[in-house]
Formats: sequence, structure tokens, C-alpha cells
Amino acid sequence: MRTTALEVLAGNLAKLEKSLKWLDRSFGRCSTIGLKEDYTEEDFDDFENLTSRYARTTDLITNKILRSIDAVEFLEPGSAIDAANRAEKRGIIESVAALRDLRDLRNDIAHEYETDDLRSLFSSVLSATPLVLETAERIASYCTMHFGTSSSMNRTGWMGKETEGRNARVWQGRNRSGRP
Repeated sequence: MRTTALEVLAGNLAKLEKSLKWLDRSFGRCSTIGLKEDYTEEDFDDFENLTSRYARTTDLITNKILRSIDAVEFLEPGSAIDAANRAEKRGIIESVAALRDLRDLRNDIAHEYETDDLRSLFSSVLSATPLVLETAERIASYCTMHFGTSSSMNRTGWMGKETEGRNARVWQGRNRSGRP
């Protein structure tokens, strides 16, 4: 039996939901650690997990989810910029430029061979992660409204009870963009 575009989207949303759970967990841990001049091995491992999970989640959004939404809406597959432009028109992303910034940071992570300025990379990921989480919420809302998909992709849905309190503190005092 052939898989429909809606089934592919649902599968990609399920992958995103799992990815978000781990991204949010790492974000909470690294927000608690904060930026420093020197990191313990455990701190460094936590930040490495965060950057990896950030990159994977951003890939899912840009390479799978946005294109899956296009397919469900019977739009011809196009370039990544085409998918981003359509996502902006749908209100899923704040702007194409913001998505490009998220994607550029993902590329920096993937090609980060120098370890001299990891503090700057860690700072960028800590700053950008709330926008990734917000984008995921917008995706969930859009898909529920337009396709009837059900998902627990919101901060309380992808956060387990174990991490909810810690991550709720991280979000306290932040505006919709995640910036203090």
C-alpha cells in the first residue's frame, strides 16, 4: 500500500516530537550551566548534546516538515527557499531570514572543527533554541488546524514531568521569541 503525503507528514511530526523532547532537555541543562570560560568534561558533553540536537531538529524542520506540509497541500517540491517562503506566508515561521539564521547556525555546528571559540557557538545555540521550539509549536498548530493532526508538540507536551520544572524556569521571563 502506498504511503500518503499526510501519513509522511504524521511520521515526520512524530520524529520532530521526539527530537524536541531531547532538545528541550539539553536546552534546560545547558541553560542551567550557562556560559563560562572553561567547561568541565560533563558540561562540555551537555553542550555537545545540545548542539547536536539543535542541528538534528533544525534539519527535521527545514528538510522534512516544511516539505511534507507542501506535499500535503499538493504543492510542487521546490528549493529550500521555496519551502521557507511558503512557511512564512502560512505564519509558521517569523521570517525567511530568521529560518535562514537557524539553518546557518546548524551549518556552523556541522562544520565546526575549531575548538577555540566554542563559547560563542554555545551562546548562539542557547539564543536560537527558543525560536526552534516556538517554530515547532507553530508547526503543530498549523498542522492541527489545517490537517487535523493531533500532537502534543508544545512545551508541556514534549517535556517530560521530570524536566518540566527546570525548563519552566528557563522559559520564565522570556518573550515569545525566547529572548529575555
